[in-house]
Amino acid sequence: MRTDRHSSLSLARAALVAILLSALAPAARGQQLLEDFFIAVVNDRSGEVKSLLARGIDPGSVDRNGDSPLVIAARAGNTATVEVLLAAGAAVNAPNAFGDTAMMLAALGGHIDVVRKLRARGADVDRRGWTALIYAATGGHDEIVRYLLSEGADIDAVSPNGTTALMMAAREGRLSTLDLLIERGAGVSHRNDAGASALDWAKRSKETRLAEHLRRAGARD
Repeated sequence: MRTDRHSSLSLARAALVAILLSALAPAARGQQLLEDFFIAVVNDRSGEVKSLLARGIDPGSVDRNGDSPLVIAARAGNTATVEVLLAAGAAVNAPNAFGDTAMMLAALGGHIDVVRKLRARGADVDRRGWTALIYAATGGHDEIVRYLLSEGADIDAVSPNGTTALMMAAREGRLSTLDLLIERGAGVSHRNDAGASALDWAKRSKETRLAEHLRRAGARD
């Protein structure tokens, strides 16, 4: 009798384990699909991305860092994957955990084709806080700076700490970008919340011409 009881208990436990495993299996498969999806996004395997979206992956999913697929693809300059995600309805202006949008990160990385595609789908040129123009100037990406200005970007938009695109160009030693912004009418006298100006940052740079160009444009020490 005792052996029969132990056998019955063992069978019951085995059945319970089987039920639990069968219940967990779909969730595990879904998690694996999501991981495969993000790997495909990172590596610009647009066909695989499209296939996984068709299988039900949400284009608005976020990874463990809080980045959406569109943000990841835009930051990497993965143009084909960006196109697939936009066609699937990815939210073009959704920020990541740090407040950066796909447009901002594409601008920072110098990915002009991605910037254009995002803009064509309604990506904001200006937003409160850090902007795509400030990011483009930081990276010294003159073509993107020109494009954003042609799309109505505010040349003197300020970040939360009072920084402008001109100031970031000076800070990063981007002489051609600095000249472009000055030529387009960027204010040279603005100071951030810490009281620093573009000229202050230029003087700290190894590129001495930055300060000279700012002074010629009217900046004062």
